[in-house]
Amino acid sequence: MEKELYDVKICEEDMVIPTYEVGEPNKNPIFSEKRVYQGSSGKVYPYPVIEKIYDEKVDKTYRAVIFENQYIRVTVLPELGGRIYRALDKTNDYDFVYYNRVIKPALVGLTGPWISGGIEFNWPQHH
Repeated sequence: MEKELYDVKICEEDMVIPTYEVGEPNKNPIFSEKRVYQGSSGKVYPYPVIEKIYDEKVDKTYRAVIFENQYIRVTVLPELGGRIYRALDKTNDYDFVYYNRVIKPALVGLTGPWISGGIEFNWPQHH
């Protein structure tokens, strides 16, 4: 059986995404065990906690790393912790991972802002 070779492309490009920005991290570390969400520990030290999300949307430019072959196109946003932002099946133009067209955090994460969509690195707590 003959093996076919397929081209895989990796590139980097700027991507403008409507974004609701977050405030500055709390200067004082949080040690409270009472700050619990979804059964997680409230002990987040040494990570800072952010407790502010702004109400106005701005266009923000992110660096996107794109991995692509003839079947899929995967977009990773290093500035958001290496989150897989979008994963598109090119054969049928279907986003096979939830694709949110705006970055709009909610204060539900262990250290504050959490955004829906894509695939996130989630250690040491949760999912």
